[in-house]
Amino acid sequence: MEFKYDTQLLLEGEDLDEDAIHDHIMANIPGDCLLVAGGGDIVKLHFHTNVPWRVLEYCAGLGDVYDVVVENMERQARGLKG
Repeated sequence: MEFKYDTQLLLEGEDLDEDAIHDHIMANIPGDCLLVAGGGDIVKLHFHTNVPWRVLEYCAGLGDVYDVVVENMERQARGLKG
């Protein structure tokens, strides 16, 4: 498994551009399976990465981050709590 942390969050802010958020993350944070849905005042983000703190740091600069979930998929694959 190349990227072990499944990172999910909700982001609330003003004039959030889901395409700009997507493009910034893909260009600056290593990972895969990126999904950014929504726009306007709220977006949902899902991303597999080894550096979830970088995703959180970037998103926190755009607005309020909440409902954060970071799961270790390697542990889950071994039947452990992620």
